[in-house]
Amino acid sequence: MLPFAGYHCQYAGGWVADKTRYQLSVGPDEKAALSQILSNCPDSPIEITLVH
Repeated sequence: MLPFAGYHCQYAGGWVADKTRYQLSVGPDEKAALSQILSNCPDSPIEITLVH
């Protein structure tokens, strides 16, 4: 497990939530990095509030 894994999970989850909330694109390298981080966060829900 990564050092400070809890923070990594929180940061990556927030990143995904913001990208989704504002309908921003995700590049292939960014997606791979986020997927790698989040694979170590099996029980970390990501809450998203959409912007209207």
